[in-house]
Amino acid sequence: MIRVGLIGFGLAGRVFHAPLISSVEGIELAAVLERATNKAAERYAGIVTYRSLDEMLGDRSLDLFVVAAPNGSHFDLARRILGTGRPVVVDKPLAIASGQITELIHLAGEKNLLLAPFHNRRWDSDFQTIQKLLHEGSLGRLVEFESRFDRWRPTLPSDRLWKVDPNSGGGALLDLGSHLVDQALVLFGKPLAVSADVRSERAGATANDSFEIRLRYSDSIVRLASNSLTLPPLLRFHLRGTEGNYWKNGLDIQEVALARLTRIEDANWGREPAANWGVLHVGIDGGEVARPIAPIPGDYRQYYVGIRDALLGSGPAPVSAIDAWRGLRILEWAVESSEKRREIECDWSGEPG
Repeated sequence: MIRVGLIGFGLAGRVFHAPLISSVEGIELAAVLERATNKAAERYAGIVTYRSLDEMLGDRSLDLFVVAAPNGSHFDLARRILGTGRPVVVDKPLAIASGQITELIHLAGEKNLLLAPFHNRRWDSDFQTIQKLLHEGSLGRLVEFESRFDRWRPTLPSDRLWKVDPNSGGGALLDLGSHLVDQALVLFGKPLAVSADVRSERAGATANDSFEIRLRYSDSIVRLASNSLTLPPLLRFHLRGTEGNYWKNGLDIQEVALARLTRIEDANWGREPAANWGVLHVGIDGGEVARPIAPIPGDYRQYYVGIRDALLGSGPAPVSAIDAWRGLRILEWAVESSEKRREIECDWSGEPG
């Protein structure tokens, strides 16, 4: 049994990591770091609550650490954990600067330790379905891919203030951009160039809360966007190809469901209702045929299945740290593009070996 120590029990720890860890055979949620509360122990009987990282690191029975603390702390926490010779999963973003990720990659490599970013949205139902459509060639040659994560949140949060503090890794670009860029990299690989517009739109906002990113490839364009002032937030994906289009509205249903659970037991987990299915439009004989596409069920548990197997030596990590480095470099180029108001050519020569 792989015993896990979870650092942080806010949204990421409570809604994502704790229930997912508890739902995978061979992994046990054994301890949680909470500075002043006991919320985890109230939901998970028998776990140990620690008040400091030093205390938790002193527990040599823990086999894996999971960092679900505020973004600005990810680098220091991961570095300390790796320094004690223990593997670590880090919620996205792995760090708030690509140079920090490079340092972590080198440290993990020196000690032969697992360092894995938590990019769970690779296991979204809609994303899994899009991978299948592209593999099958249902759209012909893809010319444009659009991915949006819009919300209606017109006021700034009164708690979790680090989320809106740019000096603490707050802002939509690192929060949601990490997911959108990672999905684009999985589908299309490294782009040739990046252009972007990164903005703060809400009253009083100091961190970015809106972005539009354009990734240029040799034969297609990828558009990634998010903002907090879209009502209703409908479009999630739009794919244009030489033989048709695919439209998908609405977000994956797993996050909302996880907020109510401590463990997944539903045999139909991740299955979207038919009303949420995306629609494929194909041109045939000068006309159009539209049909809903039955989606592949989403399943975030597969991330921790992969982590378990990697620690047991039976498979690679489900997401590699170099994936996080590539994604963060794109986000850094997006900021540079927005500031300079021009496209930035991607120079991948600094990629960690």
